Amino acid sequence: MNLQKIDVDKHRDVIISFRRNSFKVSFGTDQDFDEDEYVRWVQDQSSLFPDGFILLMEKGVPIGQLELTVKDYEDSKIGYVNLYYLIPERRGSGMGNKLHQYALQFFRNQGVSEYHLRVSPSNHQALGFYGRNGMTIMKKELGGKVIRMRGLVNTPRKQQT
Repeated sequence: MNLQKIDVDKHRDVIISFRRNSFKVSFGTDQDFDEDEYVRWVQDQSSLFPDGFILLMEKGVPIGQLELTVKDYEDSKIGYVNLYYLIPERRGSGMGNKLHQYALQFFRNQGVSEYHLRVSPSNHQALGFYGRNGMTIMKKELGGKVIRMRGLVNTPRKQQT
């Protein structure tokens, strides 16, 4: 397995398919998904955070995707996971840990000490994964449609000399 930066022109169909599926898993429908708006957003954000928009590849086939950015939140800079995605056949296989470790390193490199994401309250598999990785629930948002969760980056300690 290897990680590859998203090239929107080359990977357009894959990232649309993955994001569309994430809507269905999270909300039971993809009716609010706008392909063109999403592709424009990925182009804009991946130019700001090229190391944050990654495909997980297995034998040349995309099996997962990460979308990571840095945002302002309540007067602080935080890391933000816009998407953790694995194809259905690979969920629960441990591949998510590879994506999570990459995300933590990305956030360390960005100099943030915490990161957030939002998840559907009905996505029990994702909630379990985030909880096992030390994330805690902060609050419900969007009228209860999503839960905001918080995790700490845990920057490695510098060795004393």
